[in-house]
This record gives sequence, structure tokens and C-alpha cells, in this order.
Amino acid sequence: MQAWQVHENGEPGEVMRLQDIEPPAPGDGQILLKVRAANVNFPDALLCRGQYQVRPPLPFTPGVEVCGETEDGRRVIANPVLPHGGFAEYTVADAAALLPAPDALDDAEAAALHIGYQTGWFGLHRRAGLEAGETLLVHAAAGGVGSAAVQLGKAAGATVIGVVGGSGKAAVARELGCDIVIDRRSEDVVAAVKEATGGRGADVIYDPVGGEAYAQSTKVVAFEGRIVVVGFASGTIPSPGLNHALVKNYSILGLHWGLYNTKNPKLVRHCHEQLTELAARGAIKPLVSERVPLGSAAAAVQKVADGLSTGRVAVVMEEAA
Repeated sequence: MQAWQVHENGEPGEVMRLQDIEPPAPGDGQILLKVRAANVNFPDALLCRGQYQVRPPLPFTPGVEVCGETEDGRRVIANPVLPHGGFAEYTVADAAALLPAPDALDDAEAAALHIGYQTGWFGLHRRAGLEAGETLLVHAAAGGVGSAAVQLGKAAGATVIGVVGGSGKAAVARELGCDIVIDRRSEDVVAAVKEATGGRGADVIYDPVGGEAYAQSTKVVAFEGRIVVVGFASGTIPSPGLNHALVKNYSILGLHWGLYNTKNPKLVRHCHEQLTELAARGAIKPLVSERVPLGSAAAAVQKVADGLSTGRVAVVMEEAA
């Protein structure tokens, strides 16, 4: 089969190589899946660089999220078991963790429903307790993680403010349903949020960026507001001033979605049921901005790593396409 392999750590576009290798052999409790589509995530770039919290042995195949097909023809969503990632014709996954792919979504959309939307759902509902009528601020609102949070926020009845970088991404954020869009490249984010909220600030802030975005969040979080820390796409991990959180009376909430797979897997299935229902009634639909063939996977991962994509980029197999 064909699969992308990483033999040394570095930038995805430089270290990912398309090779002919033997299909992976499933271990105990695992199942072989024919890949129909694989979604590109920022962690794929971190895996290539050797900067992810999981460091599979070299060589490995990146790709942490797929829509695949079982031997009996079921369409499923899965997180491949590394080192046999999803940027390949076949992958392996834990049989007990397979989730049915929603009928309302095509293969690329289904592959993109999992990590980003589960992270959004757990962050907004489980951790932050977002309520209808509250104001939600989403950093990187046109990106893969941010776009999911925007849709979930709107589905929950929140007023959504999206922060983006550039006019092109601003247009995408508006299409996603943001009530207010702030272009950080041409606007003062703090001043714009305060103006939009009458000085009150945002009740919930969803931050997959870190760095300057987190600093801005602390200046615009409302009384009893909640900042959900999802990731550090900026490359800078902030050091929160706990005295500031005390004085302003806000909460800083960490979210590592992957932990729920081992700590409380029933919640992951419950979340998937909620997401499937939302997809069925059209309340959410993953924004797949690009569908590329397997041969273009390395370039796709590099594009996401460089912050040049909007929504999701999906690697779609020729048969599925």
C-alpha cells in the first residue's frame, strides 16, 4: 500500500515521504480500516516536528483522524493507532473506540467531525458551561478548531465574536455564522471586543492560539467569565497571572480532550451522539475548504502548519472522491 512516512523529525513538507509499504497488522483489540478520508490537524505537524505529547517511533505515518471503512463495509470515524497514522491507504484503530460516521456528512466532513468538534463540545459545554444568551469569543475563528467552536456556539444560542487574521479569513468567519468578526491584523482586538460588548467582555473565551491571543483574552473576559485553553498554535505558551484571575474573578480552564478517551470514554460516545444529531439537522457542518489526493498530503500538512488554511483540509482517497 502507499503511505506517507516520517523517518526524521522536521517540517512536514521536508520529512514526509510517500512510500510503498506493507499494510499494518492489527494488534489485540485493533481493527484494519480502509481509509476513505483523513483530516489534517495541527498535531500532525507537531508529530512531524517531534513536538507532540506523543512521540511515535521512527518511521511513522502521521494522520490522527480518519473516516474509514471496515471489512464488513461500515463507514466509521476513528483515531488511528500510531505509528500507523491515517495518511495511507490502510490504517489500524482500536475496535472499541470506533464511532459511526454520520449519514448527513460525506467522508471528508465525517473525518473532520471528530477531534475539533469533540474538543469544542467538551470545552464549551463540559468545561465552560456555555449558556444560551452568553457571549462567546473564539480566537482563530476561521481555522479548523475555531470554526467548530463557532458553529457549536451558535447552535447553543450564544452570541459569537470571531477573531481572525486577514480579510479572507474574516469572510469565512462571517459565513460560519459569527455575529461579530474582528480582524486582528487591522483592528485592536481588546478595544473592538469591549465596544461590541458594551464594556462587559466575553463570558466564554475559546483559545487554541495562546501567546498574544491569551493576553488579549485576560483583558476582555467578563465578570465570572471562563477562558478555555485548548492549544498553542502561536507556538508561545502563556504564563497566567493568577493574581489577575483573582482580582477580575474569572476562571482558566484547561482542556485535553484525549484524556476523556481513557478517563471517561462514555462521555466521548455521548458527545458523538450530540454531534451526530446536530449534523443531521444542519446545525453544524465541518467546513472542508480543500480536498486533496493522497499524493498531496505532505503539502497539505505544511499548509496547516504554516497557518495558511481555513476550516479543514482533507486528504481524500480516489475511490471515495
